[in-house]
Amino acid sequence: MAQESTPRAILLDALGTLLTFEPPAPHLRAALLARTGTDIGEAGAQAATRAEIAYYRAHLHEGTDPAALHDLRRRCAAAMDLPFALDIAFDALMASLRFYAYADSAPALRGLRERGIRTVVVSNWDWSLHERLLKTGLAELLDGAVASAEVGSAKPDGAIFAAALRIAGVAAGDAWHVGDTPEADVAGALAAGIRPILIVRDENPVELDGLTTVRTLAELIPLLAT
Repeated sequence: MAQESTPRAILLDALGTLLTFEPPAPHLRAALLARTGTDIGEAGAQAATRAEIAYYRAHLHEGTDPAALHDLRRRCAAAMDLPFALDIAFDALMASLRFYAYADSAPALRGLRERGIRTVVVSNWDWSLHERLLKTGLAELLDGAVASAEVGSAKPDGAIFAAALRIAGVAAGDAWHVGDTPEADVAGALAAGIRPILIVRDENPVELDGLTTVRTLAELIPLLAT
């Protein structure tokens, strides 16, 4: 178990912790209508989105660099099985992906930086993690980011945490990890010797067997004194 003292670095999950996204199905439907004049309907858009997400989750580790990511995205578009040319489906898919940072993300990262604490994102994501952090304005507030597709290791495996610790320049006992998934984030951090903080944005946090939970990233700052 990691030490309970003030950390020198905090590792953070991306999706569900720092970033979220708008529901893609309505945007996919609108994009296809604008490009083809054909409305696939709400059910059609939802089905296409589910198929794309399932394919992506099974293959995200293949998006190791920009070229490989482009190929993966085209295969994701094909997996939607839409009655349009692949280029149209691809363009509509890309238009439907709209990520944004939670309102508390940037202020929390600034607060941690002001206190001299290094921050590194650790995420089960493809190479586009860096794009998302840049476009949402968070990249400039971080000391680095590690995507599972880049390092060939996904949480809860320890190798991805080790890669993040190297970027942060600290030992496991000097770091915390904040994430929203008990298995990937909490269990993975514990196995790596890092103190886990579970963020539960939609429910009231509770203390379970010594596990600290928070509702927002703003609650990290007060924790530093504990």
